[in-house]
Amino acid sequence: MPTPLRMLLAGGGTAGHIEPALAVGEALNARHGAVVSALGTTKGLETRIIPDRGVELHLIEPVPIPRSKPWKLLAVPFKLSRSVAQARKVIRDNDIDVVFGTGGYVSATAYLAGRSCGTKLYALETNALAGMANKLGARLGATVFTAVEGAGIDGEVVGIPVRPGLGQAGEAELRTAREQWGLDPERPVLLVTGGSQGAASINAAVADARVELIDDGWQILHAYGPKNEPLPEMTHYTGVPYINDMTAALAVAELTVCRSGAMTVAEVTASRLPAIYVPLPHGNGEQGRNSEQTVAAGGAVRINDRDLDGARLVKEVRALPELDTMRRALDTTGVGDVAEQLADRIAADQGADQ
Repeated sequence: MPTPLRMLLAGGGTAGHIEPALAVGEALNARHGAVVSALGTTKGLETRIIPDRGVELHLIEPVPIPRSKPWKLLAVPFKLSRSVAQARKVIRDNDIDVVFGTGGYVSATAYLAGRSCGTKLYALETNALAGMANKLGARLGATVFTAVEGAGIDGEVVGIPVRPGLGQAGEAELRTAREQWGLDPERPVLLVTGGSQGAASINAAVADARVELIDDGWQILHAYGPKNEPLPEMTHYTGVPYINDMTAALAVAELTVCRSGAMTVAEVTASRLPAIYVPLPHGNGEQGRNSEQTVAAGGAVRINDRDLDGARLVKEVRALPELDTMRRALDTTGVGDVAEQLADRIAADQGADQ
């Protein structure tokens, strides 16, 4: 009997790094019997998300780059050396065949450790503009995949891997989802989330808009972020710090208001869920680019963060086309089985039993 392929996932910090890595790892396990584990630190969401999905998590020390405190850069080489040594031990102790990274600090460490161990490297860039970690992976010889053209890194364009079954649920599952959040089965659900940490601007807009939106017939499921203050209770408004079962939330919603991180856009689009995107106004502008295709297709609209307030949110919700029309527009965007395609590609590269 052939030895199963052993993959180490490296995409920590945010759900936008973690979820695409998990999607590929889970597909590789389901289709090819691969043994999948993950590398992470205590600083990111991986300590919560990855074990909940049944994947073993190996922790190493984080090596953040202190851009705002340049004097702390002196400690980076020592911290990086120690972190790489820890990752190298994980690779050797677990007979890892493949390192699959999706960006973030932990990916840079994993690429360096994998290269020193002679382990095959793969890098997936899900953002519209590549980050430093995946650029490092490319220089170290990783096979590179990108979500879109023009990401600032040479690689094969494949799209973004997402979990299968997003937005699909039977009546029993929908009933369970409504019950866990106390939702009214007679009212459409507006799902609001600012990402894994929440978004102050979106939270403030919801605070100002929720009375009018509820009067218009909506009910609101709002993930406001674990570090933010909850809004006062209100009928037909459910506020939670974090949504663990996003698959259920996407299935039960009729419309979402959210940031436009690459993974968020991919999951929302795969769920055929109309959206109002509010791109994060920082960084290199990639969030604005991530949603361009779905906005152009008519499946979503965009509000710039600086223009967002309660009145603008109410106006945009009221001005939306028929939601069925928006859903049909999302069918033209071509979101497919990227996770399965990448799993098959990696298995073939490694000569795994198919």
